[in-house]
Amino acid sequence: MNNPFAIGDHKKHRFLVGENDVAEFDSGLVHPVCSTFKLAKEMEWSSRLFVLEMCDAAEEGVGTSIEVKHISPAFVGEQVELIATYESFENNELICSIEVKVGERLIATGKTGQKILSKEKINKIFSRLEE
Repeated sequence: MNNPFAIGDHKKHRFLVGENDVAEFDSGLVHPVCSTFKLAKEMEWSSRLFVLEMCDAAEEGVGTSIEVKHISPAFVGEQVELIATYESFENNELICSIEVKVGERLIATGKTGQKILSKEKINKIFSRLEE
């Protein structure tokens, strides 16, 4: 593992809200705006950008936590920017705070956790659980 990062470092990620990103369940459309589920996925990806640079070929990141406070809607066609901020790295677990915006409008805030483990350890854990 390589950790070139320090507390306060940032990673940015953007996505365009599409028709498939809206708040919809099996019962139908809830709201024609970006779903909290989609925001959570993109928030995890924004912090994973750190993990991708930290892992060596024999390691992988595993999500450990996600917190989303959805504050304002993001509409279909809007460009959403996520800023992940490196908060801590202890016991191989990266914690990031996340801010989500459309322009200056705050869409969501939250935190993510991702633990870096050897792929061998992950496979052992998964195989024990599959039995």
